[in-house]
Formats: sequence, structure tokens, C-alpha cells
Amino acid sequence: MTSAPASPPHVAARAVDLRKTYGTGGATVHALAGVSLELEAGRFTAIMGPSGSGKSTLMHCLAALDTPSAGEVEVDGTELSRLKDKALTQLRRERIGFVFQAFNLIPTLTAQENILLPLNLAGKKPDQAWFDTVVDTVGLRDRLGHRPNQMSGGQQQRVACARALVSKPSIVFADEPTGNLDSTSGAEVLSFLRRSVDEFGQTIVMVTHDAVAASYCDRVVFLADGKVVDEFRDPDRDQILEHMTALQTLAAAAGSPGDEV
Repeated sequence: MTSAPASPPHVAARAVDLRKTYGTGGATVHALAGVSLELEAGRFTAIMGPSGSGKSTLMHCLAALDTPSAGEVEVDGTELSRLKDKALTQLRRERIGFVFQAFNLIPTLTAQENILLPLNLAGKKPDQAWFDTVVDTVGLRDRLGHRPNQMSGGQQQRVACARALVSKPSIVFADEPTGNLDSTSGAEVLSFLRRSVDEFGQTIVMVTHDAVAASYCDRVVFLADGKVVDEFRDPDRDQILEHMTALQTLAAAAGSPGDEV
């Protein structure tokens, strides 16, 4: 008796022929030049590429922080171009979580108040059991009453990670989440993100230039010149580093712009 074929993985976000152009005439920059990509639910995906490859632009379009010039973006089954501003704001608040390199915490709020801010803005009460789970997983129980200036960078980023997860978003976008951290704090944050995928089924998409950070992921997607050029599944650090070095060498030889887009 043959077993039934496995069902395809649920897609948390999708880009279809995504294009983003800045400037006009001779100053035109094609940040995205036809990106099609599916991001599977319950997976930790890294987006990598040389400076100017379009990785940040891709994340901003997928996260509804920027509008593509052409193509489609779908998040959790919703096509973003069909949404009016109010509905788009609601989707960002309730179904998307964000973790930024600069933490983006409110300095006058305590760690607990920062974590609960998205729910408060949405007028929703927290799920206390889930809040406790997230706080204990990131090891912040004894820091909940502290303000950002009373915490280390690693602790602040763990607050930001908890804030991203507390509303149970469909997908979390992390933009260089370890970029401002030392190696020990960075490893703590990456371990928490990895656990949130493995234990809670969270979907995380991370933009990074760091091969060590990307090695925590299930999948690494490589961009160059605004296009997807390769991907690895279950990669290791050396494999990622070798591929990134090759892409950076090609980009330098081609004279790609130095500013990240």
C-alpha cells in the first residue's frame, strides 16, 4: 500500500516578479529586477547578497514597509496591493513582526511595556500564558521593569524579539538583528530565533551579511543585482561564506553600487 504524497508546505509569504526602481533616466537604479520567491511557513530563512544586491529592498516590500514598482506580494494569503492604507496598517500590526538592527525600543517604556506595545496599539489584551512563555524563553523575567538604558544591547534586542513574537504574527522579518551586537549576544538572539521556529512553529525571514548568523537558518537565499541567483538548504557557515565571497567578488568586478538597497 502506497502512502499518500506529503502535502506541500504552507507559504507564509510570496513574491511574484517583484520589481522596484528608484530614480529616472540615467540615474535609474533597478533595486529588484524580477524576484519570484516563496517563503515557507515554520522555517527560518536568510536573505543574503553583496551590498546593493536588493536584499533590504526585498524585505521591505515583503514586510509591507515599501511598495514595489511592479509585481505582487502576498503575506499569509493576502495580496498586499489590494489593501487600502488602513487594512495595510492592520496587517502590519497584527500579522507581521519586526526586529531591527537598532532595536527600535521606546526609551521611556519598560521592557514589559515595550514588549506589549503592539498589542496595546491594536487594543488587544495579551495572552498571559504566551507572554510568559516568550519572556522566559528569552530570559527576560528579571528585566521586565527595566528601561532600555538599563539593559545591555543583547538584552534590548531580546526585548525586540519578544515584542515581535508576542502578538503571534504569521511571519517575523528581522533586518540584521545581530548587526549591533557582540558575538556572544548575537548568538543568544539567534538561538532564540531558532528556538521560536523549532518549538513554536514561527516563520522568520532574516536579512544578514553574516555567514555565522545565516548558518542558524533552514534556508539561505542569495541575491545579486536585484535577482535571486542561488539558494542553499540546511547550509553550514563555510559553505555560505564561500558563496558570499564569490558573489562579492563578482559585484566588485562589475562595479555594483556600494549603498545597500
